[in-house]
Amino acid sequence: MRLLHTMLRVSNLQRSIDFYTQVLGMTLLRTTDRPDQQYSLSFLGYGRNPEHAELELTYNYGVTQYELGTAYGHIAIGVDDIVATCDAVRAKAAALGGAITREPGPVKGGDTMIAFITDPDGYKIELIEH
Repeated sequence: MRLLHTMLRVSNLQRSIDFYTQVLGMTLLRTTDRPDQQYSLSFLGYGRNPEHAELELTYNYGVTQYELGTAYGHIAIGVDDIVATCDAVRAKAAALGGAITREPGPVKGGDTMIAFITDPDGYKIELIEH
């Protein structure tokens, strides 16, 4: 078994595609529009299945906001240079609705460097320096 994808419901599909491609450097891999079922899907990632897990963004027609709930934690992305990555996110994310919510620093009780950002819908993304 292996992890294939993670799905997030988004309120503005193009804005979210722009965030994940322009801010986090993912590639838009494929899209599907299902007008009869009232939804659209976009798959993004740093590579395709089966070598890489993908992120599925789901837009349900007419839904402009979701309750994120208390069960969702975060998506984690490995980066080579966390400070440079946060500088790039800071420069690009504001125009697309994302933000840095925890500046780079060591994880509590350890040496691993992490930071947190949010996407335009408020989903948390942890950046972990390799």
